[in-house]
Amino acid sequence: MAYPKPVFSPASPTSPPSLEPTPAPSRPSILSELGRRAAAVAATTLPPLVTLLVILGVWQAIVGESYTGLPSPKQVWLESKELILNPFYDNGGVDKGLFWHVATSLQRVGIGFSISAVVGVLLGVFVGSNRWAHRSLDPIFQVLRTVPPLAWLPISLAAFHQAQPSALFVIFITAIWPIIINTAVGVRNIPSDYVNVAKVLRLSPVEYFFKILLPATTPYIFTGLRIGIGMSWLAIVASEMLLGGVGIGFFIWDQYNASRISDILVGLAWVGLTGFFLDRLVALVGHVVSRGSAAS
Repeated sequence: MAYPKPVFSPASPTSPPSLEPTPAPSRPSILSELGRRAAAVAATTLPPLVTLLVILGVWQAIVGESYTGLPSPKQVWLESKELILNPFYDNGGVDKGLFWHVATSLQRVGIGFSISAVVGVLLGVFVGSNRWAHRSLDPIFQVLRTVPPLAWLPISLAAFHQAQPSALFVIFITAIWPIIINTAVGVRNIPSDYVNVAKVLRLSPVEYFFKILLPATTPYIFTGLRIGIGMSWLAIVASEMLLGGVGIGFFIWDQYNASRISDILVGLAWVGLTGFFLDRLVALVGHVVSRGSAAS
């Protein structure tokens, strides 16, 4: 039996590997990166600036040059130019620039809000994790949270007999309710899988709090903190109008008594910008702590 003779074809020559380095992927130039960032900043800042200019233009056109109670933007600048350009002066007593009034108010808000944050989170965890505590305390919290901040001021004055602790109590009692409610909602919405894993691993209450409960409820907690810091700022401004002393609320009320409406409008601008800064600050902390899962 004959077998076919194998046929061998010569191998085709292969070119040796190139010794030239592989070109690196092109990176965007510095100018293009700066242009991209400038475009992003412009897209964020230009719309509100244009809207503000339109509002000021309409305000100036409606009021005009005649003073009928509400000054025009031009009159505000002429009458309060020194107050706007020099917010850091301090002539002693209550004769201070707006920076010092706002700083004093922020100090009070920082103390009162910090206490309400700690107590509110602890109470929220207790109410959210205990069914009987939720049934007993939640209706009371829902009633108390509807009480206006200034309604607490006579109670605080009767209890503390001093302006400073009374203001701190008003901040505390105003800011604590959204913190408690949002924290309790977060605790009740912890996924059951997390709870089951904690039972399987036999975590202690302290380990469960820091490893399961706190990370799962952080977005809810910081939502309550953002609402609470805004309400704290509202409460301190209203309280200082009645308590007196150094503070942005007292400044606005004092300028009203002196019939300086332009200075009041400048003070209101400081109040709004400070409240915006506080909200963004708490939102930034929440974004960092929750690794981006907190509400923006």
